[in-house]
Amino acid sequence: MSALNWQKSSYSSESVNCIYLAAARDGSIKIRESDDPDTIITTTPDKLHAFLCGVKAGEFDHLTK
Repeated sequence: MSALNWQKSSYSSESVNCIYLAAARDGSIKIRESDDPDTIITTTPDKLHAFLCGVKAGEFDHLTK
C-alpha cells in the first residue's frame, strides 16, 4: 500500500480529520482516514462517483444533524 499516491482534499488544509483517496493499479479506489490510516476500504470509481453525487445532492445531510 505504501506505493499508493494518497491525496486529500484541498478543503482539508491542515485539518487533522481528513479523508485520503488513492487510485490503485487494479483500477480500484482506496480510501482511508487520517485518524486510522491502517484501515483502508476499497471501492470502484463508479461507486465512488455515485456516493459523491449523493453527498453533493444532500442525500446524507440528515446524518450530520
